[in-house]
Amino acid sequence: MSLILRVLTPDQNLFDGSADEVILPSTTGQLGILSGHISMLTAVDVGVLRVRANGSWSSIALMGGFAEVDSDEVTVLVNKAQLGSCIDSSAAESEFQKASAILVEMEGKPASPEKLKAQQQMNEARARMQASK
Repeated sequence: MSLILRVLTPDQNLFDGSADEVILPSTTGQLGILSGHISMLTAVDVGVLRVRANGSWSSIALMGGFAEVDSDEVTVLVNKAQLGSCIDSSAAESEFQKASAILVEMEGKPASPEKLKAQQQMNEARARMQASK
């Protein structure tokens, strides 16, 4: 028995298909979902969703949102998402290096909206880089 996985953003249906296993980046850690999982609703963090279907794994970079599991259906509603297979690995790594450098420059400075934005950009760049591999 398999799961039905849907990954939805405000402007597109990024993924709609069956999966044997789903690993979500929830705000409390990685959450593994198999067929028969209990119903639940969870917050999704910026990170990589992993999908196992037909014996192979694929990745989707998620930029935060929510996920619902109900009757072997997993619906993931996120702000932004990108299939790992569509991400240029070297560009994603370069993006991550730039975002990390900006954050390092802000180290030791008090919390500010700019520092929070830099942290968010680094987290998103890391997710894209990890999903591209």
